[in-house]
Amino acid sequence: MEVVIVPISGTTATEIVSSVRDLIASGELVPRDLLPPVRTLAAELGVNRNTVAAAYRQLVVAGVAATRGRGGTMVAGMDQVAREGAGFGGRLTDLASGNPDPELLPDALAAARRGEYRQPLYGAPAVDPGLAEWAAGGYAEDIAGQPFKVLVTNGAADATERLLNAYLTRGDAVAVEDPCFLGTIGTVRLNGYRTAPVAVDHAGMRPEALRAALESGARAVVCTPRAHNPTGASLTAGRAAELRAILAEHPQVLIIEDDHFSAVSTVPYHRITPPQSATWALVRSVSKFLGPDLRLALVAADEETARRLETRLSAGTMWVSLLLQHTARELLLDPKVRAQHERARTAYAERSARLMKEINAHGISTPAAYRPDGLNVWIDLDTQARPVVDALARRGWLVRPGDLFATGQADRQAIRVTTATLTEQRAREFATDLAAVLDHPHAA
Repeated sequence: MEVVIVPISGTTATEIVSSVRDLIASGELVPRDLLPPVRTLAAELGVNRNTVAAAYRQLVVAGVAATRGRGGTMVAGMDQVAREGAGFGGRLTDLASGNPDPELLPDALAAARRGEYRQPLYGAPAVDPGLAEWAAGGYAEDIAGQPFKVLVTNGAADATERLLNAYLTRGDAVAVEDPCFLGTIGTVRLNGYRTAPVAVDHAGMRPEALRAALESGARAVVCTPRAHNPTGASLTAGRAAELRAILAEHPQVLIIEDDHFSAVSTVPYHRITPPQSATWALVRSVSKFLGPDLRLALVAADEETARRLETRLSAGTMWVSLLLQHTARELLLDPKVRAQHERARTAYAERSARLMKEINAHGISTPAAYRPDGLNVWIDLDTQARPVVDALARRGWLVRPGDLFATGQADRQAIRVTTATLTEQRAREFATDLAAVLDHPHAA
């Protein structure tokens, strides 16, 4: 890669930054183009090299450029991040999408027509009072003794992004699970934060890994307390207590708990936020049990965090659609829907257990303590995952390679299998094919 010769101008850091941004806007500089070395540009412009160095730092902080250490500074491009449910279909059996079973979702359109709903105008309350009351009752049991406020966002990813932006600046480190939910990976990367990977085992975040991330300077933690995507791990009471003790030593750190599977999880919620924490949020979206198109999440947060989040919501969308909130309220208060959640909880647990039983029967081992909850099963491999994924596709199966979910340097060789709609027959057929592929991963 060679340095691109372009007419960068300016005698101050601000002028140099403006010149580079103008060249990018005009297309004369494109992503991955190398900017001139600091010494070279300083000599060409007749300025002190510290002036150029300061300009380059500003460009990096703004996300316009990226530093490659001794490799120089280059024009940054938009990160390409993987996402759930993208690019699947055809004749292959989709065990990759991460989607819930449509048959286990309630009728949102019918719920929207129920109850009293009137078109709101600007200035209306941002949160449906009935929904806020329902959420406050549920949160009160889980957030014992701490005052909180309930807000509504456009889903869990929206909540996480706004919460991080409320406290962090570009370049700050965020402690996230490794492997990690694709939405969180995308949020961290696209907002210019650094990932501080925290290894995950069958019981969730590993304490020593969280401690290392915090001691390295992480200013926020994003944790999935149960039904972790992609591994299906859930925090035990003991593990949550260990994490709370560590976080109590860092009361200034923002803690975001993404409890996305709350209504249909088979395990209880165990909180990692200690009483000492000043800034925290517990986020519960409705996507997995009411439907992905109901783009909203309920957020309980301390007063200061709620104030900052509310300010960001007001500055942008003004409110999350009150029609969607009305629909969610009608569904959450409906006894028939709660009964449907019970059926979904049982069905998802049976389907993941079914796959575990079948792959174990074919000699594919999993940790004895591993009891996945949620929509996915994580299968560690003793070989490279990508050839296994390709070989399974040739046999008619779509699964996700584990490296897509990696946030650390060392990728675990694994595959993620979505079991949300997996029948007994399909589970048996997949396990048979997976065993055959592992014996001969490059065979057609």
